[in-house]
Amino acid sequence: MNCRPGCGACCIAPSISTLDKPAGEPCVHLTPDYRCTLFGSSRRPSCCSGLQPSTEMCGEDRDAALEWLAQLEADTAAC
Repeated sequence: MNCRPGCGACCIAPSISTLDKPAGEPCVHLTPDYRCTLFGSSRRPSCCSGLQPSTEMCGEDRDAALEWLAQLEADTAAC
């Protein structure tokens, strides 16, 4: 599965500790058209480059992806 154009859910919903990015806020490296400016760069955090789109995570649309990732973030925040 490839990333859905214009989504960016994985750059918004979860926290990214290596970038001091809190959950629910867009990453500073996310462009207005929801593209990562670090994509393909060695500066891109391993948690980002290791994340692969999937039907379960991405759902049918961007809203479903945001909801699924936000729930995952909430479920793992207590860990």
